[in-house]
Amino acid sequence: MKTLTFPVKIIGAAWKQQNLLIRNFRSSAAINMKFVQYKEKNSQKQQLGIFSDDGSEIKDLSGFSNDLKTFIESGTTIDEVKSKESGLKSVKTADVEILSPITEPQKILCVGLNYRGHCDEQNKPYPKEPMFFSKFASALTGPYGDVIAHKISDQIDWEVELAVIIGSKAFHVKKENALDYVFGYSVAQDISARDWQKMRNGGQFLIGKSMDSFCPLGPSVIHKSVIDPSDLPITCSVNGVLKQSGRTSELIFDIPDIISRVTESITLLPGDVILTGTPSGVGMHRSPPEFLKAGDLIESEIEGIGKIVNKVVEG
Repeated sequence: MKTLTFPVKIIGAAWKQQNLLIRNFRSSAAINMKFVQYKEKNSQKQQLGIFSDDGSEIKDLSGFSNDLKTFIESGTTIDEVKSKESGLKSVKTADVEILSPITEPQKILCVGLNYRGHCDEQNKPYPKEPMFFSKFASALTGPYGDVIAHKISDQIDWEVELAVIIGSKAFHVKKENALDYVFGYSVAQDISARDWQKMRNGGQFLIGKSMDSFCPLGPSVIHKSVIDPSDLPITCSVNGVLKQSGRTSELIFDIPDIISRVTESITLLPGDVILTGTPSGVGMHRSPPEFLKAGDLIESEIEGIGKIVNKVVEG
């Protein structure tokens, strides 16, 4: 796979940084199936598109839908999109604001302690069954959106994660069929206020995981037909210093297993998001512990899927 780079101008009050590099676009003669939500300059209208092969342009999919969740729910096939490729209007990526590729999912499910290295750094045995928790959809922010350092916490931590986007209604799904219910994959940060996760709120995770801006996602959703996510490098850096480096093959419970177990009792719907866990290197378990502060820059990347960059700002 050829690695390409191009400059993206981030537009908006949150963070105006020019020449940010989005990497790892698959170079191919076929249409690039990286779905992105965006706003054009001086517009509040959310639009849906797909990145061009080199990522420098976005091909407008407003003829299908203006948001990815509705597009998925419609059942539109990839072949239908490809058949319209030549007639799609394009905009320059540098001229738009890239949004979270999914907005208002019914559910954001997360899996704790799902990387072997993350268990090892805590001296914890590998779990026998997944530990599920959730984040509110209001925690979502874009791939270049700000992460708020809320004043009620002084232990805000990073967790890079592979995100799975559900493509069709799923209930009582067998492992061998589970990937049939996936639409695609994205890069996420499970930002966590450790004091609220571990010591406050009665030990319940929800507040510590669901504060506003605590789920950066993007920059796009890559369709499952484009990539196999089972063994990809996954990294997180803070202020240019590598903090997390692992591979998605470290997952204790893989994506089919997660979907099968969840749907034993919970229906997954199109557009639902599953965060699959984080590798070792989180701030809480470093010696001494490290936490995010205003001014820090978090860079999270999964090879072949994309990179998100988020600045920490005062709350």
